[in-house]
This record gives sequence, C-alpha cells and structure tokens, in this order.
Amino acid sequence: MLRIINFRIPVQDAERLEELLIKKYSPLQGRITAIHVVRRAVDARKKPHITFVYTMFLEVDQEQQLMKKLSRYKDITLMEPEMPEPIVRGTMPMQHRPVVVGFGPAGMLAAFYLAREGYRPIVLERGQDVDQRTLDVEQFWKEGIFKPESNVQFGEGGAGTFSDGKLTTRVTHPRLHEIATYFVEFGAPEEILYKHKPHVGTDILRHMVKAMRQQIIAWGGEVRFGAQVTDIEVQDQVVTGVVINGIERISADIVMLGVGHSARDTYRMLYDRGVHLEGKSFAIGVRIEHDQDVIDTSQYGVHPADIGLGAAEYSLVYHDKEQDRSCYSFCMCPGGQVVASASEEGGVVTNGMSLYARDSGIANSALVVTVGPRDFGEHPLAGVDFQRKWEEQAFIVGGCNYHAPIQTVGHFLGRTETNDVQRGAYSYEPGVTPADIRQCLPEYVTNTLAEALPYFGRRIQGFDADHVCMTGVETRTSAPLRIVRDENRLSQSTKGLYPIGEGAGYAGGIMSAALDGAETAILIMNTYGPLKGDHHE
Repeated sequence: MLRIINFRIPVQDAERLEELLIKKYSPLQGRITAIHVVRRAVDARKKPHITFVYTMFLEVDQEQQLMKKLSRYKDITLMEPEMPEPIVRGTMPMQHRPVVVGFGPAGMLAAFYLAREGYRPIVLERGQDVDQRTLDVEQFWKEGIFKPESNVQFGEGGAGTFSDGKLTTRVTHPRLHEIATYFVEFGAPEEILYKHKPHVGTDILRHMVKAMRQQIIAWGGEVRFGAQVTDIEVQDQVVTGVVINGIERISADIVMLGVGHSARDTYRMLYDRGVHLEGKSFAIGVRIEHDQDVIDTSQYGVHPADIGLGAAEYSLVYHDKEQDRSCYSFCMCPGGQVVASASEEGGVVTNGMSLYARDSGIANSALVVTVGPRDFGEHPLAGVDFQRKWEEQAFIVGGCNYHAPIQTVGHFLGRTETNDVQRGAYSYEPGVTPADIRQCLPEYVTNTLAEALPYFGRRIQGFDADHVCMTGVETRTSAPLRIVRDENRLSQSTKGLYPIGEGAGYAGGIMSAALDGAETAILIMNTYGPLKGDHHE
C-alpha cells in the first residue's frame, strides 16, 4: 500500500478527497482502488482558513511502478499498516473459568477477547445493567435520590458510559484500531476509525456496551449485575476464589480486577488482604461552563456548522513554578453538560457528559490542579481519604442534598462583590448552591486556580469573564492509587490476580483502559488454554 501523510485540504472540501489527491499527485489518476483514512486532524491555526490534515493508506494498481513515479514526494512511502499479533493459546490448564471483576472498558474488553476465544469468562459487576442504570442516574439528577450501587460510577460500561465518550489516547498500539473496529461493529460511528479526536457520546455508548455484552454471552461468557466482589480468598499469596455480596463464593485461580477508580471499598478490602497498593498523584478542582459560541469563535473564528465541523474543543495548561503545580483542563465536553457523579452517600462529585451530537450549546471542562502524596501522605489509601474529605465538604457546603456549590469567576477572583449565579449559566442537576469554592477545596488548589484563570482568559477571550460559573468539586480525574503489578501484569503480591484499567492505575480513559484489558486477557490466553470442552470456533 501507499502511505500518505500531511495531506492538507480545506474542511469544506472533505467530500472531494480523492479528486484533490489526484490533483496533487497526478500519477494516481485511474490507479486508486481504495482509500483508508487512518487519521484526520483539524488545523485551525490560521483561522478562519481551517484545514483537515490526513494520514491515509491507498490501495493502488501496480504499486511498485506507481511508486517510482511518486518517489519525489517525501510524504508518500510504500508501507503496510501495522497489524496486531495473532493470539496464540497456551497449554497450561485452567482450573476454573476466568473471573473478570468490573464491566467498564477494561473488564468489558478483557471479557470480550476471552469469550471470543472460547474461555467463557464470568463477569461480576457491582452496578446494574445499562438500562436500569440509566433510569437510576436520571432519577438522581431529577430528584436527588441517590443509589450507591447504581450511579454514574458503577454499572455496565463503567464511568465512561456517562461521559463525552472520548476515544482519544496517547498510547500507540496496533490493537487499538482493532478495538475501535469492534466498537463500530456494535454501534459506534465509523468516523472513530480516523478522526483525530473521536468520541461517541453517552447516547451511543449505552447501546454499544449493551450490544457487546450480548455478544459476550452469545460466545459463552456470563455477565452478572448486582454482583459486588466483597472479598478475595488468598492462600499462600495465591488467589483461590472471590466472594460476592458477602455470601456467595466462586472458585477462581485467574481474577482480572477492573474495578474502576471509584471502588473505594474494594481498595480497602484489597489492602486488608495484603495486596500491594501504592499511592499516586491525581488532580482535583472544579467544572467550568461557557456558552459554546464563546469557544467556537475563539477556536475557529467562524461558526463550526458553516464549515461542516462540530462544536469546538480546547486544551489549556498553566504551570505554577513557585508552587510546583499545574492547573489544566480535563475531560473537556463540547456541547454537553455538568453531571452529578457521586458514588458514596454524603458526597458531591461533578463530571462532564455529552451526547454524540454535542448540541446542548454549553461547553464545560474540569479545571483541575495536581495533588499527590506530599499533600495527603504516603499511606496507599491516603488519596482515597483525601478525595472523600473534599467531596463531603462540598456536600455540606451545597446544603446536604446533593446540590453542588457554585461560584462565578468574578466573585472567586474578587472582581465582583456578589456571587450572582444566573440560571442559564450552569447545567448541574439536581441543583446548586451559591457558595465560596474555597470552602470545599484546599487553599493551594484554589490559589493555583486563581492564578490560572486569567492566564486562560488571555488565550480564550471570555474564558474568565465575571459571569462564568464554576461548580465543585471534581475529584475523580484518575485513580488515587495503583494496584502494583509486574511485567507479566500479575499483582506483585498475589499470584492469579491481574489488576487492569484505570482503577488499577494503568490507564487513563476509555481506549487505554480497553486496550489494557484486552492485552492482559491475551497475555493470559498466551499462557493458558481454555477449560476442556469450552473452546468454540
């Protein structure tokens, strides 16, 4: 195949891709049999003249002869796409069906690959299936009725099910494309295969995860909801079983632990059982909201719909050298909303979410500041306690009813005397309480935030306008600890236990967590064969 990089065209001309390729590279005339777009990024540096920048593979006739005619072009090479290595099953016998704990991206893809290859995994998810979970979450947002085991953090699809559905990752791996292809097969839009910053939105994610679960079951896997692993049984530092809901035991010699970053009671249980954990850094802060037009105008200089683009995004970073801290935007959701994301009674947590269309007219993002063991101590569970402290404080400041504290930027920065929060300036439900954000975040976090806001305002006009609202608190940017594993992805302390995904501290988003789960499952399959009689073709 021919690989072409840095092919740039105006966004308005996306439908003329083949025509413009031939116009630039005339030897391609009549030779192209297929175009595979690998990546399409938006370049808005010369707004309003915005371009798409493509990387693609071309199937062509007589490629060797054609390549000679194209050799003077440095952006064209002869290259085959990198393919993931085939799965080779091992021969070591399994004593029991593999158990996957958690049905977020890591657990789901681990179970998917295991089931596809005939290993008949048992999936244990503490939350509910996506249909019941959606009803429970919407009731919480509308009425403030909170369910500890069915919420934005716990349930089918994990926390990503109620998010922007971003599929971006800094990880590069040939199996990522394979995973994305499966997502398309089960309902995601085909554009996720090539867009630079792909997303699916929570509305599509809900259907996609359900379809993948049904396929896992069709292949012989088992998926159980309302099945919290409350204990693991360990003998001589080897896993022998798991306990569900404190009453039911399942024998297991292979347990993949994809519990997500909010399973605090599971972290405590693992610590009590001697599993090696270590604290790590994460970030906390607020959610900030703007009219989407403010962001669109700043980023594109024109209305996105006029040139065939969706709502604009941004990425901002501020480094405070004196305090040695960074403040940055996180999980930016164009055309979305701020959502209540508590996973424990008596705490307020915010997050961002959007539908695939990203058409709410509201841009929101976390603005968070780095924190670490220097702030909360070296104990493995100290970060969990730190998160909980500020979530509980936000609950109190908000009125002890899951209303969130909210403050205008002008009031926070001391530019206005009143905290004049306008109803159209925020989207969090079940409600908000005007308050001083400094009451529910550490001083070093709010000081850094106060330094960062004017800096961001100089980069995006209107970003730090007085009327702009900030809602607290955002604390679940990543896991507050790591379940330590070795080079074979096994728990460093407990044989048979495989920590996976974001909750284990080895991923940072849907795609990297999915890849981590898939690759760990494949490593297990490289060692073990399916239980006798389990394999299917």
